[in-house]
Parts: sequence; C-alpha cells; structure tokens
Amino acid sequence: MAEDDRGTGPLCLVTGATGYIGGRLVPELLAAGLRVRCLARSPERLRDHPWAGDVEVVRGDVTDAESVARAMRGVGIGYYLVHALGTGGDFEETDRRAARIFGEQARAAGLHRLVYLGGLTPRGVPERELSPHLRSRAEVGRILLGSGVPTAVLRAAVVIGSGSASFEMLRHLTERLPVMVTPSWVRTRIQPVAVRDVLRALVGCAGLPPDVNRTFDIGGPDVLTYQEMMIRYAAVAELPKRLILPVPMLSPGLSSHWVGLVTPVPASIARPLTESLRYEVVCHEHDIARYVPDPPGRPFGFDEAVRLALRRVREAQVTTRWSSASLPGAPSDPLPTDPDWAGGSLYTDCRERSVDAPREALWRVVEGIGGDNGWYSFPLAWAVRGWLDRLIGGVGLRRGRRDAARLRVGDSLDFWRVEEIEPGHLLRLRAEMRLPGPAWLEMYAETDGTGRTRYRQRALFHPRGLLGHAYWWSVSPFHAVVFGGMARNIARAAEADADAGRPVREGAATGDG
Repeated sequence: MAEDDRGTGPLCLVTGATGYIGGRLVPELLAAGLRVRCLARSPERLRDHPWAGDVEVVRGDVTDAESVARAMRGVGIGYYLVHALGTGGDFEETDRRAARIFGEQARAAGLHRLVYLGGLTPRGVPERELSPHLRSRAEVGRILLGSGVPTAVLRAAVVIGSGSASFEMLRHLTERLPVMVTPSWVRTRIQPVAVRDVLRALVGCAGLPPDVNRTFDIGGPDVLTYQEMMIRYAAVAELPKRLILPVPMLSPGLSSHWVGLVTPVPASIARPLTESLRYEVVCHEHDIARYVPDPPGRPFGFDEAVRLALRRVREAQVTTRWSSASLPGAPSDPLPTDPDWAGGSLYTDCRERSVDAPREALWRVVEGIGGDNGWYSFPLAWAVRGWLDRLIGGVGLRRGRRDAARLRVGDSLDFWRVEEIEPGHLLRLRAEMRLPGPAWLEMYAETDGTGRTRYRQRALFHPRGLLGHAYWWSVSPFHAVVFGGMARNIARAAEADADAGRPVREGAATGDG
C-alpha cells in the first residue's frame, strides 16, 4: 500500500497492546495501512511508544462488557491478544469470561473478523490432560470460533524473537550453563516460529475471506528438540559447545524453579512454559499460506530467527519484552502524589544532594539506572533482595532493562516498573517485588534557587496491615546505607559524567555504601 494511503483501511481493535506481541503488532498494522484503536487497562503505559500518536487508545478491560462495547464502536477487525500467563487464582475462568464477553460484544457491534493468537496443542492428547495454560488457550479459541463472528485462531509453539519469554529462557539457559542437567522435556520435539512470521500472519489475517472461520498452525521450517535448540543457539551465538544431560526426575514444578533461578523469567511464567514443553508441538498443516503467502526465504528458519533476535539484543533495539505485560498492581492502588495521602499511612525516606554537574548529566545517570548499570549502592544488598524475591515467587532483579539508556512509561526495570517519567526531571518507579504493600522510588533532577543542580530522591511505602508496618521498621535501619549511598553515588556519577563528557555506563553499581 502506498505511503499516502495509510490510515484509510478498516479500523482494528487491538487488545494486549501493552504486551509483547500486541506492542509489536500495532506498528505493523499501521504500516499495512490499517487504522488502530487500542483497548488498555492503563492507557498511560502506551504513551511513550513511537506509534502512540498514530492510534486511538480507549481505557477498558476485556472482562468489562461495557468498556469492550465502547471500544468496538466502528471497528471492523478485533485482535484478541490477552491471556493469563503467569497469573494466579482461577485464571481459566477469567480467560473464559473475557473471551465470551469479547465474542458477544464483537457480534453485537457487527465486527467482520476476529483474530486470536493461541498456543499450538499436541495431537492425540485429550484436552483435559493438557497443561492448564494450553487448555485455557484452546478453550478461548473455541469460544471465539463459536461467537458468530468469522475468527482466525493462529496457534504457535515457541516464539523466537528478542524479548520473548521463550527466547529469554532459551538464551539465558544456554549462555549461563555450559554444562546442564536438564529435565527430560529437552528431548521433546517443537516447531519454533520467528516473531516476524507471527506478526506477518496476524496482519495478513485482516484480509481473510469472510467464510474463513478456523484454526491455523503457524511455525518455522525446523522441527527440533529443545536440546537441539540450545545446541544450535550456542553455535549461532558463537559459544563453546554445551553439554546437556537430561534426567527424568525434574517435574514441571521443579523445572520452573530451576528456570527461575537461572534466567530472568520468574517461576510463575516459567511454569506454564515448561509444562507446555512436555508435549510434542508440531504443525500439522500450513494452510495459512493459501491466504497469506510466504515471501521468498520465509518463514525464517530457527538459526536465522536466533540471529535476528541476537542482533536486536546487541544493538539495544528490543521494542517490547515479555515483561511488558506484567501489571504493576491493581489499577485502584493509590499514587504517592495523592493528597494527604488517600489510603492511610505512607512511610517515606527522603534524600537530597547538591550536584556539581549540569542537570542534563544528572538526568542521564537517573534514566540509565538499573540493569547492567546497577543501583549505585551496596550491590550485595540489592542482589540479596532480588534473590529473596525469587525464592518467594517474585520477579527478582534479573529482568534488567529493555534499553540501556532510555526508559518509557510501562517499561520493566529489574523488580520495578516505570510508572511515570518526565524527561529531564522525574523518574517514578513502582515496586513489583513481593511486598506487604505498594512501594515507589522517585528520583528528581532539579535546579535550586541559586541555579545549582540538585538531586532529590524519595522511597515511599504504603503498609498493608501489621505485616506491612513490621516490614518497614525491620528494613529502615538499612536505609542510610542503601538509599543514602544511592543518592551519594548518583551525584558522584553525574559529576564524573560531566567531567568525562560522556554518560557513565560501566561500574555504576560500585562506590561507597
């Protein structure tokens, strides 16, 4: 489609735009000339995406029929890209209810096409014997197919792309463990697919004929065991050959904790992934090519998909990550800016320091915090806090950053989430570690009344119950070391940055305190 014809196509509603696939699909739909509306629980998390100004965003939730109906007005195509991977509670019932609402409202609104990305299910295995997440995805597909709106259900196994949970799991297992004692599922056959081919199929489904109402298997040209995937990953990444020793006694539960300790993917996400790897997931048809023809050289083979993903990682061009979809807390949680503070006690730890450097240098250090750059104080204390969080099922510190230098609202940052960013002035992080109450960390780059640069820092905690109060008072003796050292070292890093005339990127986690 010609450049000046963009935006004249049908209006598409995309759910899950804050997630890994949804965040990448939106610009692909725009490039194909389609108009896009996003349904998001927290629209502000889409604010800093490069395409944010080219789409309409509606606040709502797929479990709320009224907000779904409002979002579907004037829509022709609906993309359903939400699921409960890694959530607790009765997620199957939540998935079921959300899918029914979406299908019912789509029919009422007169949509002419639904598109859903689900999981590839093994043939010959009764659905009741599948892992809960595979079973739920299969059920969601059936609900949408029976909605009365023509639906395309794309079923993919392992998605290979920079930032995907499956790729991050594969990458870190292979890179960190030259010798591995692994579960027996490493011998299960899988048909991985490149994320670019997933996106191409999703976009192509917008043009399917109205009589198409079915599932499509999508996969790359290679069928491999997970063990072969690790060996081939090592070859593409130019790592020494890995020694892999499968053993039968590691259950999916134990496997998920093992994956959670070695990779950035927490056990809550790793468990459904490893449970799914118990089954052979191989495509039994490639009918999608009848409607969305494969270009020359596509779909991508496994080695090329890994090569493309690694290039994105090394060039810091990861546009979305698996952690994009993690929610920071209930939308009803109060903000630290609420007057008086709504909701009860609010403990604070405040630090300020004058900085002998331009404000821009201070901001570069603030925006570059976390990940490989560290937290500028007592690295062991941060590491221990991350390990403890992992042990109780939290995300830990290993998620790192999407981009080494730039942040946007909604980015995960180790065990924090970027809740607000005012470039050059404020970075507010909301804690996603396991805590007895919501917590925030605010960092400000300011200019005082005399024209000097000033760094201001606030740690805030809203205790829930007696345990929350006990938690704050048990850790407060360490604040002078952790938060005081952090303020000191951020100021010193900014001054060193200004003296050197370049951003500080190495050794950021060192220093006193």
